Amino acid sequence: MRKEVVHTVTINYRDARPIYEQVCDGLRKLIMTGALPPGEKLPSVRELAQQLSINPNTIQRAYRTLEQEGYISSVAGKGSFAMEPPAADSQRKQTLLRQFDELVKELRYLGVKAESLRSRIGEEGEDK
Repeated sequence: MRKEVVHTVTINYRDARPIYEQVCDGLRKLIMTGALPPGEKLPSVRELAQQLSINPNTIQRAYRTLEQEGYISSVAGKGSFAMEPPAADSQRKQTLLRQFDELVKELRYLGVKAESLRSRIGEEGEDK
């Protein structure tokens, strides 16, 4: 299980986002897709930091953020566990929709036609 987490959480050093946010996004995606089901124990901060070759403080910050958002629960002396994120879903959707709106504005400014964007959204929906 621990190896699966490492292989699906990727760090892109060219990404403008901080590393802890990339870790959060990777773990959120695992929880939302069920790859990390509710109750599943996450790797310890040190384990994940070592496996991803990043500072443990970065992992600690990501875990703290995910706990505040309701994606994980930490139990002193036992570790961190994936949770069913019903409240976090709504908050995360709002964040992603705001980002989507900004991307659409920028793409429209760059000359991408609305129909082209609608077509891409339709194609994405068909994949599921």
